[in-house]
Amino acid sequence: MQFHRVYIEITNICGLACSFCPPKPAPSKTMSLLFFEKILQELKPFTKTLAFHVMGDPLTLSNLHDYLALSYSHGFKVELTTSGYYLSKHTPQTIFHKATRQLNISLNSYNKNNLNISFDEYMDKVLEFCEQKILHHPQPFINLRLWNLDEVCSEAEYNKLLFKKLCSFFNTKIDENKIYREKIKSIRLAPKVLLNFDSYFEWPSLASSHNNNGTCYGLKSHIGILANGTVVPCCLDGDGIIALGNLHESSLFEILHSQRAQNMIDGFKNFKAVEELCKKCSYKDRFTKG
Repeated sequence: MQFHRVYIEITNICGLACSFCPPKPAPSKTMSLLFFEKILQELKPFTKTLAFHVMGDPLTLSNLHDYLALSYSHGFKVELTTSGYYLSKHTPQTIFHKATRQLNISLNSYNKNNLNISFDEYMDKVLEFCEQKILHHPQPFINLRLWNLDEVCSEAEYNKLLFKKLCSFFNTKIDENKIYREKIKSIRLAPKVLLNFDSYFEWPSLASSHNNNGTCYGLKSHIGILANGTVVPCCLDGDGIIALGNLHESSLFEILHSQRAQNMIDGFKNFKAVEELCKKCSYKDRFTKG
Protein backbone atom coordinates (compact mmCIF):
# COMPACT_ATOMS: atom_id res chain seq x y z
CA MET A 1 0.00 0.00 0.00
CA GLN A 2 1.58 3.26 -1.22
CA PHE A 3 0.20 6.78 -0.83
CA HIS A 4 0.99 9.88 -2.88
CA ARG A 5 1.04 11.78 0.40
CA VAL A 6 0.04 11.47 4.03
CA TYR A 7 -1.58 14.42 5.76
CA ILE A 8 -0.11 14.91 9.23
CA GLU A 9 -1.85 17.46 11.39
CA ILE A 10 1.13 18.54 13.47
CA THR A 11 -1.28 20.99 15.07
CA ASN A 12 -5.03 21.50 14.78
CA ILE A 13 -4.64 25.16 15.73
CA CYS A 14 -5.45 27.49 12.86
CA GLY A 15 -5.83 30.82 14.62
CA LEU A 16 -8.40 32.04 12.10
CA ALA A 17 -12.09 31.41 11.59
CA CYS A 18 -12.65 31.25 7.83
CA SER A 19 -16.32 31.17 6.97
CA PHE A 20 -15.75 28.38 4.43
CA CYS A 21 -14.29 26.03 7.08
CA PRO A 22 -16.37 24.14 9.65
CA PRO A 23 -15.96 25.00 13.34
CA LYS A 24 -13.37 22.95 15.22
CA PRO A 25 -15.01 20.95 18.04
CA ALA A 26 -11.84 19.09 19.05
CA PRO A 27 -9.64 20.57 21.81
CA SER A 28 -6.55 22.43 20.64
CA LYS A 29 -3.71 19.97 20.21
CA THR A 30 -0.15 20.04 18.93
CA MET A 31 1.68 16.82 18.15
CA SER A 32 4.88 16.38 20.16
CA LEU A 33 8.14 16.06 18.27
CA LEU A 34 8.75 12.69 19.94
CA PHE A 35 5.45 11.27 18.73
CA PHE A 36 5.92 12.91 15.34
CA GLU A 37 9.22 11.10 14.86
CA LYS A 38 7.58 7.81 15.84
CA ILE A 39 5.01 8.40 13.09
CA LEU A 40 7.77 9.15 10.58
CA GLN A 41 9.34 5.77 11.31
CA GLU A 42 6.03 4.03 10.64
CA LEU A 43 5.33 5.98 7.46
CA LYS A 44 8.53 5.06 5.62
CA PRO A 45 7.06 2.02 3.80
CA PHE A 46 3.92 3.95 2.81
CA THR A 47 4.91 7.35 1.36
CA LYS A 48 7.67 9.81 0.61
CA THR A 49 5.57 12.98 0.87
CA LEU A 50 3.95 14.58 3.91
CA ALA A 51 1.41 17.40 4.05
CA PHE A 52 1.43 19.26 7.37
CA HIS A 53 -2.27 20.00 7.27
CA VAL A 54 -5.73 18.71 7.97
CA MET A 55 -7.50 21.46 9.90
CA GLY A 56 -4.65 23.38 11.53
CA ASP A 57 -2.09 25.80 10.11
CA PRO A 58 1.48 24.51 10.65
CA LEU A 59 2.82 28.06 10.54
CA THR A 60 1.20 28.78 13.90
CA LEU A 61 4.04 26.72 15.45
CA SER A 62 7.14 28.67 16.39
CA ASN A 63 9.23 25.47 16.15
CA LEU A 64 8.06 24.49 12.66
CA HIS A 65 11.73 24.21 11.68
CA ASP A 66 12.13 21.22 14.02
CA TYR A 67 9.34 19.27 12.30
CA LEU A 68 10.82 20.04 8.89
CA ALA A 69 14.31 19.04 10.02
CA LEU A 70 13.06 15.69 11.36
CA SER A 71 11.16 15.05 8.13
CA TYR A 72 14.26 15.76 6.08
CA SER A 73 16.45 13.54 8.25
CA HIS A 74 14.03 10.64 7.63
CA GLY A 75 13.91 11.21 3.87
CA PHE A 76 10.50 12.88 3.48
CA LYS A 77 9.42 15.84 1.38
CA VAL A 78 6.87 18.20 2.92
CA GLU A 79 3.97 20.28 1.62
CA LEU A 80 2.99 23.24 3.79
CA THR A 81 -0.53 24.67 3.60
CA THR A 82 -1.27 27.99 5.27
CA SER A 83 -3.59 30.96 5.25
CA GLY A 84 -0.50 33.14 4.88
CA TYR A 85 -1.40 35.12 7.97
CA TYR A 86 1.46 33.60 9.99
CA LEU A 87 4.22 33.95 7.41
CA SER A 88 5.72 36.79 9.44
CA LYS A 89 6.47 34.31 12.27
CA HIS A 90 9.05 32.51 10.14
CA THR A 91 12.11 33.18 8.03
CA PRO A 92 12.37 32.11 4.39
CA GLN A 93 15.07 29.67 5.54
CA THR A 94 12.47 27.82 7.60
CA ILE A 95 9.63 27.96 5.08
CA PHE A 96 11.92 26.91 2.23
CA HIS A 97 13.74 24.26 4.24
CA LYS A 98 15.43 21.45 2.32
CA ALA A 99 12.43 19.29 3.23
CA THR A 100 9.90 21.68 1.70
CA ARG A 101 8.53 20.52 -1.62
CA GLN A 102 5.63 22.95 -1.89
CA LEU A 103 4.08 25.92 -0.11
CA ASN A 104 0.31 26.34 -0.55
CA ILE A 105 -1.14 29.72 0.47
CA SER A 106 -4.92 30.06 0.67
CA LEU A 107 -5.48 33.59 -0.62
CA ASN A 108 -9.23 33.44 -0.04
CA SER A 109 -8.60 33.28 3.71
CA TYR A 110 -8.05 37.03 4.03
CA ASN A 111 -11.51 38.25 3.09
CA LYS A 112 -13.25 35.52 5.11
CA ASN A 113 -11.88 36.76 8.43
CA ASN A 114 -11.84 39.95 10.43
CA LEU A 115 -8.08 40.39 10.56
CA ASN A 116 -6.06 43.12 12.24
CA ILE A 117 -3.96 43.78 9.15
CA SER A 118 -4.82 45.47 5.87
CA PHE A 119 -5.10 43.65 2.55
CA ASP A 120 -1.85 45.26 1.41
CA GLU A 121 -0.03 44.18 4.58
CA TYR A 122 -1.28 40.62 4.11
CA MET A 123 -0.40 40.42 0.42
CA ASP A 124 2.95 42.21 0.75
CA LYS A 125 4.13 39.46 3.12
CA VAL A 126 2.90 36.75 0.73
CA LEU A 127 4.66 38.43 -2.18
CA GLU A 128 7.82 38.92 -0.12
CA PHE A 129 8.03 35.13 0.25
CA CYS A 130 7.35 34.70 -3.45
CA GLU A 131 10.29 37.01 -4.17
CA GLN A 132 12.55 35.14 -1.75
CA LYS A 133 11.60 31.86 -3.40
CA ILE A 134 12.33 33.21 -6.90
CA LEU A 135 15.67 34.75 -5.92
CA HIS A 136 17.11 32.24 -3.48
CA HIS A 137 15.09 29.00 -3.31
CA PRO A 138 14.59 27.52 -6.80
CA GLN A 139 13.43 24.04 -5.81
CA PRO A 140 10.11 24.39 -3.92
CA PHE A 141 6.84 25.31 -5.60
CA ILE A 142 4.49 28.01 -4.38
CA ASN A 143 0.81 27.51 -5.08
CA LEU A 144 -1.26 30.62 -4.45
CA ARG A 145 -4.71 29.10 -4.01
CA LEU A 146 -7.86 30.95 -4.93
CA TRP A 147 -10.55 28.40 -4.26
CA ASN A 148 -13.52 30.74 -4.23
CA LEU A 149 -14.94 30.48 -7.73
CA ASP A 150 -18.65 29.90 -8.16
CA GLU A 151 -21.32 30.30 -10.81
CA VAL A 152 -22.51 33.69 -9.52
CA CYS A 153 -18.98 35.16 -9.15
CA SER A 154 -19.69 36.01 -5.51
CA GLU A 155 -16.05 36.91 -4.80
CA ALA A 156 -15.46 38.90 -8.00
CA GLU A 157 -14.78 42.17 -6.17
CA TYR A 158 -12.14 40.65 -3.90
CA ASN A 159 -10.60 38.69 -6.76
CA LYS A 160 -10.32 41.83 -8.87
CA LEU A 161 -8.36 43.50 -6.06
CA LEU A 162 -6.15 40.44 -5.75
CA PHE A 163 -5.51 40.15 -9.49
CA LYS A 164 -4.48 43.81 -9.64
CA LYS A 165 -1.91 43.24 -6.90
CA LEU A 166 -0.54 40.09 -8.55
CA CYS A 167 -0.39 41.63 -12.01
CA SER A 168 1.61 44.56 -10.67
CA PHE A 169 4.08 42.42 -8.74
CA PHE A 170 4.63 39.72 -11.39
CA ASN A 171 4.32 42.12 -14.34
CA THR A 172 1.71 39.98 -16.03
CA LYS A 173 -1.92 40.11 -17.15
CA ILE A 174 -4.77 38.07 -15.71
CA ASP A 175 -8.01 37.79 -17.68
CA GLU A 176 -10.56 37.31 -14.91
CA ASN A 177 -13.45 36.86 -17.33
CA LYS A 178 -11.59 34.04 -19.07
CA ILE A 179 -10.86 32.39 -15.73
CA TYR A 180 -14.55 32.25 -14.84
CA ARG A 181 -15.71 31.42 -18.37
CA GLU A 182 -13.23 28.66 -19.16
CA LYS A 183 -12.79 27.39 -15.57
CA ILE A 184 -9.01 27.68 -15.83
CA LYS A 185 -7.22 25.65 -13.16
CA SER A 186 -3.90 27.49 -12.88
CA ILE A 187 -1.77 30.33 -14.21
CA ARG A 188 2.03 30.44 -14.09
CA LEU A 189 3.15 33.70 -12.50
CA ALA A 190 6.88 32.91 -12.28
CA PRO A 191 9.11 29.81 -12.29
CA LYS A 192 7.44 27.36 -9.90
CA VAL A 193 4.98 30.03 -8.71
CA LEU A 194 1.41 29.23 -9.70
CA LEU A 195 -1.96 30.86 -9.15
CA ASN A 196 -4.32 27.93 -8.62
CA PHE A 197 -8.10 28.11 -9.04
CA ASP A 198 -10.93 25.94 -7.78
CA SER A 199 -14.48 26.25 -6.54
CA TYR A 200 -15.83 26.30 -3.02
CA PHE A 201 -16.67 22.86 -1.70
CA GLU A 202 -18.88 21.60 1.08
CA TRP A 203 -17.04 19.94 3.95
CA PRO A 204 -18.54 16.49 4.64
CA SER A 205 -20.89 16.39 7.58
CA LEU A 206 -23.21 13.79 9.06
CA ALA A 207 -25.84 16.53 9.14
CA SER A 208 -25.70 16.99 5.36
CA SER A 209 -28.72 16.07 3.25
CA HIS A 210 -26.38 14.77 0.55
CA ASN A 211 -26.54 10.97 0.32
CA ASN A 212 -25.13 8.81 -2.44
CA ASN A 213 -22.56 6.21 -3.36
CA GLY A 214 -19.39 6.77 -5.35
CA THR A 215 -15.64 6.44 -5.15
CA CYS A 216 -12.88 8.45 -3.47
CA TYR A 217 -9.10 8.71 -3.26
CA GLY A 218 -9.19 8.28 0.51
CA LEU A 219 -7.15 5.20 1.51
CA LYS A 220 -5.91 5.08 -2.09
CA SER A 221 -3.85 8.21 -2.72
CA HIS A 222 -3.72 9.47 0.86
CA ILE A 223 -4.69 9.16 4.50
CA GLY A 224 -4.72 11.64 7.36
CA ILE A 225 -3.24 11.54 10.85
CA LEU A 226 -4.79 13.99 13.30
CA ALA A 227 -2.87 15.82 16.01
CA ASN A 228 -4.12 13.36 18.65
CA GLY A 229 -2.81 10.36 16.67
CA THR A 230 -6.12 9.32 15.11
CA VAL A 231 -5.79 7.87 11.61
CA VAL A 232 -8.54 8.92 9.19
CA PRO A 233 -9.05 7.79 5.60
CA CYS A 234 -9.42 11.26 4.16
CA CYS A 235 -7.97 14.77 4.48
CA LEU A 236 -11.51 16.17 4.90
CA ASP A 237 -12.28 14.21 8.08
CA GLY A 238 -10.80 16.73 10.47
CA ASP A 239 -13.11 15.67 13.29
CA GLY A 240 -12.00 12.03 13.16
CA ILE A 241 -15.52 10.75 12.53
CA ILE A 242 -14.10 7.76 10.66
CA ALA A 243 -11.45 6.91 13.25
CA LEU A 244 -9.67 3.86 11.86
CA GLY A 245 -7.42 3.65 14.91
CA ASN A 246 -4.94 5.64 16.92
CA LEU A 247 -1.16 5.49 16.57
CA HIS A 248 -0.78 5.84 20.33
CA GLU A 249 -2.43 2.43 20.62
CA SER A 250 -1.85 0.53 17.35
CA SER A 251 0.68 0.40 14.52
CA LEU A 252 -0.13 2.02 11.19
CA PHE A 253 0.13 -1.38 9.50
CA GLU A 254 -2.52 -2.81 11.85
CA ILE A 255 -4.81 0.19 11.33
CA LEU A 256 -4.60 0.14 7.54
CA HIS A 257 -5.27 -3.61 7.47
CA SER A 258 -8.21 -3.42 9.86
CA GLN A 259 -11.57 -4.72 8.71
CA ARG A 260 -13.06 -1.23 8.71
CA ALA A 261 -10.33 0.15 6.44
CA GLN A 262 -10.51 -2.85 4.11
CA ASN A 263 -14.30 -2.51 3.85
CA MET A 264 -13.88 1.09 2.74
CA ILE A 265 -11.22 0.18 0.16
CA ASP A 266 -13.35 -2.64 -1.28
CA GLY A 267 -16.40 -0.39 -1.29
CA PHE A 268 -14.74 2.40 -3.24
CA LYS A 269 -13.45 -0.11 -5.79
CA ASN A 270 -17.11 -0.90 -6.47
CA PHE A 271 -18.29 2.73 -6.29
CA LYS A 272 -19.92 2.13 -2.94
CA ALA A 273 -19.59 4.39 0.09
CA VAL A 274 -19.77 2.11 3.11
CA GLU A 275 -19.25 4.80 5.77
CA GLU A 276 -22.07 7.22 6.61
CA LEU A 277 -19.78 10.26 6.36
CA CYS A 278 -18.69 9.14 2.89
CA LYS A 279 -22.31 8.85 1.78
CA LYS A 280 -22.87 12.41 3.00
CA CYS A 281 -19.76 13.76 1.26
CA SER A 282 -20.36 15.65 -1.99
CA TYR A 283 -16.64 16.07 -2.70
CA LYS A 284 -16.37 12.45 -3.84
CA ASP A 285 -18.75 13.26 -6.70
CA ARG A 286 -15.78 14.91 -8.43
CA PHE A 287 -14.20 11.47 -8.82
CA THR A 288 -17.31 9.52 -9.82
CA LYS A 289 -17.83 9.13 -13.54
CA GLY A 290 -21.23 8.66 -15.11
